[in-house]
Amino acid sequence: MPPHEVSQAERGAWPGRPWECYWASYTRNGDTDGVPRLRPWCFSSGWQAGHHTGWSPDCLQCLDPLSTASSTESLSHKVIHLPKTQYELQPISRGFAGLARHRAFFKAAGAIDGCHVHVKPPSGPDGQCYRNRKLFPSIILQAVCDHQGRFIDIYVGRPGSVHDSRVLRYSPLYRSSLYLPPGHFILADGGYPCLQHPLPLITPYKRPIQGVGAQRFNSHHSRARSIIERAFGMMKTRFRAIFLQALEVITACAILHNICLGAGDIVAPEDEPEEDEAEDEGENGLETVSGAPWRDQLSAEVSALEEVPPDHQYL
Repeated sequence: MPPHEVSQAERGAWPGRPWECYWASYTRNGDTDGVPRLRPWCFSSGWQAGHHTGWSPDCLQCLDPLSTASSTESLSHKVIHLPKTQYELQPISRGFAGLARHRAFFKAAGAIDGCHVHVKPPSGPDGQCYRNRKLFPSIILQAVCDHQGRFIDIYVGRPGSVHDSRVLRYSPLYRSSLYLPPGHFILADGGYPCLQHPLPLITPYKRPIQGVGAQRFNSHHSRARSIIERAFGMMKTRFRAIFLQALEVITACAILHNICLGAGDIVAPEDEPEEDEAEDEGENGLETVSGAPWRDQLSAEVSALEEVPPDHQYL
């Protein structure tokens, strides 16, 4: 049985499935606060990469949730993973410098953001926590992508009312504090805190922006960070029908997104980028070190160093 009392409303979020199949949703990574976090239970290998090659929503079917869960989890670690060596990290860093068109971003190792996935919320009062600031029910997919828009880390399932920066603080990426060699950082929008520890995040300067140097930094920062918005847009465009039909396939869609990009199948995003949220100043849970001095140093480098010539097309 789950480690806490499960309400009927929570059961209603996943009708027609044995509740025991979702026990892992509450116990993954030691998180037992009782907020539903969806796990992908369905994945079929009988598809071909790309929207031109014959796959359809029918190829992702809920078979036996208990048996397919482990398959999807195993595959996700092979397709969605952080760079493990300096050799794997170097092309990502070079790629972000190319996107930003400035050498000051040679230490960028990813771009992070949250994406709202439209869902049918549980009935009753518990369903209200799924309504986001745009008033439609959703769950949040937090993802980090590389310079080509491939997801290298995902965390999915928090209700839509939870702020992006709070989702970050719940995530294993933040709590483990293991990713990134010294000197590297992840690019984030203004809804996240600028941090040096426990997870190095570099955000743009907040408005009103003071000085030409800060304006130039924000411009280069935006060029590089926007790859995560394009990645979300491509995934939603490609798998929109699946998102609207089933809750359990979000991780599977992220896996397929990476495989499609690897096969050279790129689609033009149809969705407009989501607006940045104001930074949430809630309870942090871990001791943090501000990244503001680091950002000032990068801004100074932007003002002092030359831009990188665009020698590659990065999506």
